[in-house]
Amino acid sequence: MNRQLFTTFFRIGLFTLGGGYAMIPLIEREVVERHRWVTKEEMLDLIAIAQSCPGVFAINIATFTGYKQGSTRGAIAAALGTALPSFLIILAIAIFFHQFEDNRIVAALFRGIRPAVVALIAVPTFNLAKSARLNRYTLWIPVVSALAIWLLGVSPIWIIIAAGVGGLVIGRSKKL
Repeated sequence: MNRQLFTTFFRIGLFTLGGGYAMIPLIEREVVERHRWVTKEEMLDLIAIAQSCPGVFAINIATFTGYKQGSTRGAIAAALGTALPSFLIILAIAIFFHQFEDNRIVAALFRGIRPAVVALIAVPTFNLAKSARLNRYTLWIPVVSALAIWLLGVSPIWIIIAAGVGGLVIGRSKKL
């Protein structure tokens, strides 16, 4: 199991550009659909937990998934599988980048990759919105949160805290 966790998350880490959020579709396909290590609802919870915990987003998801499947050894295998490809790629780039930094073709390649990375981040955002069961009464929450972060410079930490407190208050009021 630990070898399977490592190789699965290694492949995800190896073929993903754009960071943790861009990995979400690949993680979801492998972890939820292919291996069925977690359900769609658990994946949504994992994303929320991984965002609110310190550390690298994708490694947090890998660690939680690995722990669920293989305890501490599974968590270590999944986390290493996620981190190792990025480490090796960054190491190779650091060694050879000075030879390419002024190359117009390389600069054009990076400009071409940027829109694809935006799409890789946008798709899971819309999928998460569907999974979160947003409706006309709750749609304002992510919209106001995004605008507060973008336009007013509010720290995402305050948004997470406010959302948690709001969820707690609403949850307790529904129990009464």
